[in-house]
Amino acid sequence: MQLFYSPASPFARKCLVTLRETGQLDEAELVHVVGTPLDSSGMPTSHNPLGKLPALSRPDGPAIYDSRVICRFLDARKNAGLYPEGRIWETLTLEATGDGIMDAAVLMVYEGRCRPEDRRSPEWVEAQWAKVTRALGALTAKWQSHLAGPLDAGQIAVGCALGYLDFRHGDRDWRKGQDALAAWYAEFAERPSMQATVPVA
Repeated sequence: MQLFYSPASPFARKCLVTLRETGQLDEAELVHVVGTPLDSSGMPTSHNPLGKLPALSRPDGPAIYDSRVICRFLDARKNAGLYPEGRIWETLTLEATGDGIMDAAVLMVYEGRCRPEDRRSPEWVEAQWAKVTRALGALTAKWQSHLAGPLDAGQIAVGCALGYLDFRHGDRDWRKGQDALAAWYAEFAERPSMQATVPVA
């Protein structure tokens, strides 16, 4: 297998954490690639025509892409239990919440990096942050018991999302008013799989 990734991507980090948590790191070649929404020339478009990361090539089938698809594949490959049938809808919803936080946070970065300064929209950026804060509030209010349970893909997604907020939006202090979530993340971030995949610019 080959995993095409960027160390700054929270979506790729999900896959890297999943590789480690399922004991498959030694079975995958990690291929570092670089690109932007405006320039996909360095991206693995032959494996993902959308020109996005991550993408996973397989020796026994076509390449797959989207972090949710890749993580589900890696879990099924080792029957690792990160998508437990007994709470599958909760796990998938929590994973979607983490991914939604990442989506909004990445779009905020792109607004500043990819648009000329005179065409940037502060209102649009704040609308993305509003999505993040609503999701954080929901995690604190409704998901603490799930986060405290056995490791699953939902927890990995949320952990990577919160790590990305620290990485790219640390000045916004997402922890304010989210004491329970912040305490959970402080412990989750100490997992070896998280420590080994801390994002870098």
